[in-house]
Amino acid sequence: MSYIKVWVHCVWTTNKRIPFLRDEIRADIIQHILDNARIKGIYIDHINGYQEHLHALISLGGKQTISEIMQKIKGECSFWINKNKLTRTKFEWQDDFYAVSIGISQLDNLRNYIRNQNQHHKKVDFQEELDSIIKEYGLQKILD
Repeated sequence: MSYIKVWVHCVWTTNKRIPFLRDEIRADIIQHILDNARIKGIYIDHINGYQEHLHALISLGGKQTISEIMQKIKGECSFWINKNKLTRTKFEWQDDFYAVSIGISQLDNLRNYIRNQNQHHKKVDFQEELDSIIKEYGLQKILD
């Protein structure tokens, strides 16, 4: 029997970064994502976000790819949001996403960071955070 534990930090945004994920619906959306992920065999350890994006700590299964997981999470979620009319206009996630592997020693810090998104983004806006990541890791393009 194989033992696989690959941790991935994923971040995805609403299309055009429209702040659809207001406090009053964000918890419902997150709960729906968790319920849907469980049904589809996707293990989400932590998930949270702010008005225009979500962060998730995901453990990949042996036959799962990051792209497949993100498509399953985002596609079904946007369908559910629109079906339940949680936003005034059509809801869409941006096609792109950010994903980076996480070492076991980093898990507790990342979990804390994900849990505290509201407090974090009162100090640092999302664009500043992206600019910092791009600079730190020398990335060309991330979540335009």
